Formats: sequence, C-alpha cells, structure tokens
Amino acid sequence: MSDLFEAAGVVPPKAPLADRLRPRALGEVVGQDHLLGEGGPIRRMVEAGRLGSMILWGPPGTGKTTIARLLAQAAGYQFQQISAVFSGVADLKKAFETARARRAAGQATLLFVDEIHRFNRAQQDGFLPFVEEGTITLVGATTENPSFELNGALLSRSQVFVLRRLDEVALDQLLTKAEAHLERPAPLTPEARQTLIAMADGDGRYLLTLAEALFDLSPAGETLDPARLAALLQKRAPAYDKSREEHYNLISALHKSVRGSDPDAALYWLARMLQGGEDPLYLARRIVRMAVEDIGEADPLSILVANAAKDTYDFLGSPEGELALAQAVVHLATAPKSAGVYEAFKAAKRAAAETGSLAPPAHIRNAPTKLMRDLGYGMGYQYDPDTPEGFSGANYFPDGMERRTFYAPKGEGHEAKIRERLERWSALRARRAAGRD
Repeated sequence: MSDLFEAAGVVPPKAPLADRLRPRALGEVVGQDHLLGEGGPIRRMVEAGRLGSMILWGPPGTGKTTIARLLAQAAGYQFQQISAVFSGVADLKKAFETARARRAAGQATLLFVDEIHRFNRAQQDGFLPFVEEGTITLVGATTENPSFELNGALLSRSQVFVLRRLDEVALDQLLTKAEAHLERPAPLTPEARQTLIAMADGDGRYLLTLAEALFDLSPAGETLDPARLAALLQKRAPAYDKSREEHYNLISALHKSVRGSDPDAALYWLARMLQGGEDPLYLARRIVRMAVEDIGEADPLSILVANAAKDTYDFLGSPEGELALAQAVVHLATAPKSAGVYEAFKAAKRAAAETGSLAPPAHIRNAPTKLMRDLGYGMGYQYDPDTPEGFSGANYFPDGMERRTFYAPKGEGHEAKIRERLERWSALRARRAAGRD
C-alpha cells in the first residue's frame, strides 16, 4: 500500500514523521548548502538542466536518498531505486533493461543505488557501459569512503559529493519543522532541547524519530528537563565501526592531538573511541607508538609511562584501567616533542641499505681468538670510560665510509642536554682528528 501512496506522490497518513517531513524541493533540504545552495555544484547541475553521474558520500540521515529523488524530479528524469543490500545481478539487468526502454521512448532515467559500496567489484563494473552510453544517470549513495570501496573506473565516471553530518543549526531547523507540522511545541526546556539534538548525533532522520517518540510518549502538560528526557528516550551508541574509515579517522585525531600537545582534544578522542567500543589494548599500543615516534629522547620517561599504562590496563581492565590510558595520553600530550630518534633511525636504515656489507673497523671487531688478535682485531681500541673525559673520539663507522650524522636532537626537553653533549663531543672529535689533542 505504501508503494501506491508513493507512486501517487502522497504520504500515507500513518507514515513515520521523517517521511511526512521529507523535503518536496531541493531548497528544503537542510544542512547541505555547500552542495545545494547558491553556487553549489549540484544546484548548478540542476540549473543547467544536465545531470551527471555522482556518488553521494555521507553519514546516515544526511539526505542522500532525498537529494537523489528531488534531483530526478527537478530535472524531469524518471526516478528508479535499488538497494545493493537486497539486489543481485537479475535486479540490475532488469533495471538496465527498463532504463533502456525508457530511453528509446525519450525518457531519461536516474538510477539511485543505495549502499552502492555493498556491490562487489564485478557488479560495480556492470554499471560502466550503461553510464557511458547514457542509458542511466547513476546516483550512488554510500556511508563508506568511495576511494576504498568503489572501483576506480566507476569513480572516474562520477563526481563524488560529500554530505556533511547535520550540525546543531540544521537539526534545530528540522525540530522546528516537526513542531510546525504537529502544531505544537516540543515539551522541552531549552537545555533539554539541546540534549535531544545532541542525542541525534548529526542524523536528521534519527532526530525526527526521537521527536516523534517524544510527542507520543511525553506526559500531557509537562515540560521535560534533560534528566527526564533521557529517562523517556533511549540514546543509541555513537556511530563507530572499528573496521571502517571512522576507526582510522578517530585514531588519527587522537594521535595528532597528542603530537600537537593538546591534552584536552586528546582526552576527547580517547573517550570517543572507548565509548565507541574500541579495544583499549589497541589504544595502549598506539600510545606506546606515540611515545617512541613523537617524543623519544625529548622525554625518555614517556615510553615508561606508556608501557606502564598498558600494564595497568592489563591488570585492572575496564573501566578502572582506562584511567591509566588517560594519564598516559595527558603525559604524552604535555611532554616536549621530538622526532629526532625516529628520523635518525630512518636515515640510518637508508645508509645501511646503501653501504651493503662493509665490515666494522678493526679496532672495534670482536677478538676472542689469538688468530683474530694477530690479524689486528681489537688493536688500538680505547675503552672510553677510562679516558680523562669519558670520550675517546675514535671512529666507529666502517672503513671506507665517511662519517654521517643521523641523530640531530631538536633541543626540546631532555634533548637540550643531549644536544649540548653531542656538540662538545663533536668538537673533541674534530680536534683529535686534526692531531691537536
């Protein structure tokens, strides 16, 4: 029955609020002005009367299906929808045959493919000839990064448009529309209104679902505060998929916040990942990596703190052990930063690959036998702790390889003392090489 209503352009009276408030024109879509507003690329397409194939990439509830439907309406195309979750090869063939028949009759087809990333590579390739010959204008919708999930050939024939997570202003506009449609204000204090918007987590459809439940379930004549609203409605878990792009985006945000010496942002991203169900030991491993990659000798204590946090979590588990991870994140974020050791080791590995199998100089070779000693192994070796300055200035690079400098401390934190010491040793080495000492 709902299909009959939809075909007639009528919303069933018992339809969910989100369907009853579905925009009837592109100008009514909220939160995507960068695409649909004045000068936006999709709006320019519509104004020119020429739609190109496109991929709409964005989180749930941002209007992908609605935009596709309204694009077909505005351009005079026949709208046809399939879902990659429920459709197979037979469904695709039927869609292409129907579109081809329409084209022969002078009618263009906009084929909307929801969750297009769910089709495998071969199925995605099946779209190419029909896109190229103009049988269909393809509009694909995906919540996943198209760079990883869609064929390069399909991407090269489509424009990718990124839909933004709905901000507080856009969500408030939707809630206002719901109030106007239902002809009564939401029974919420200003603080509870903000709480309801926060519960939606950027998803317009979910906001309207929450609002509908609110209007249906709230006691007559009462205005709810945040606590009573939370008791009335169940908040879903934040969108977070540990195997998908969002996982990598959040760990990148955590790592870069630590590297950027922002403990507050770092704690926020740590909390986001833990609340999303991330494995705390995965986070512990990344924290150890931060200590050696971004701090190193600027604060040698950081690696000890990071490892201690991992051990503490192993011992206590959640939630108590999570505090140790938070402590480590704060320590690392507030520590001086240096990639000196990280860069030095990369340079040393490149030099090792370039120089092949050059042997150590004779004076630092191991000499466990008389034959080796007779061959000069270990001859002339100076035991540095026994020298007056604790530094011999001997050459430790292979014969035939010029001395190189890999480690260049930045002068931050503990590395300031290391830098001073290395500079003094370098001067001593130069003097002794010149025979002045």
